[in-house]
Amino acid sequence: MEPEKEPIVRIRNLSKSYRRGSQVIPVLEDISFDIPDGEFLALMGPSGSGKSTLLNLLAGIDKADSGSIRVGGVEITTLDETALAGWRAVNVGFIFQFYNLIPVLTAFENVELPLLLTRLTRKERRTHVETALRVVGLADRMDHYPGQLSGGQQQRVAIARAVVTDPTILVADEPTGDLDRQSAGEILNLMDRLNRESGKTVVMVTHDPRAADKARSIRHLEKGVLTDADT
Repeated sequence: MEPEKEPIVRIRNLSKSYRRGSQVIPVLEDISFDIPDGEFLALMGPSGSGKSTLLNLLAGIDKADSGSIRVGGVEITTLDETALAGWRAVNVGFIFQFYNLIPVLTAFENVELPLLLTRLTRKERRTHVETALRVVGLADRMDHYPGQLSGGQQQRVAIARAVVTDPTILVADEPTGDLDRQSAGEILNLMDRLNRESGKTVVMVTHDPRAADKARSIRHLEKGVLTDADT
């Protein structure tokens, strides 16, 4: 019998609150769960339920008040800001609702940005960027600026930027929220392909049941508490 594989994400007793003046507002309360390697997980819940906060914590963007977050065997809650920034650059690919592309840079240059933090040569960076843009179907648009691309194309550039470093996990916060139905479907199919064919672990926050249907499993957050999984 093969030994059971370690989950790619292991969260234990995670809590997070924010201060508003003298008031302490709890956002996440004592959350524990695992995400298997190669999972496509959708996090759902009403506005204010804490799902984006949870995504930011496991991506190392925000710091927990208490609890443990292990990603790829690394306990990220113990890393200082410098170490955390270095860890994020290598291990996390971000996909945002509003793309977050830099308007004065071409698609190629936007995708290349994360690689500038690595030791790759210019030639190696070019190979990585061209491969990522080919994967998302935009090899013929690499010299176009964001303003010359449709919303769906801009999101595909953002996905290429997210995967170009071959990260441990992809985190997506409402990735189809600013797209029409057809473009949203294309983006979800692309994320599904990255998960199934490339084995990428994807964690996606979404309000959209159609988007969640693409995921392999769904977890719901209600007032900072994680409910049972749907599969």
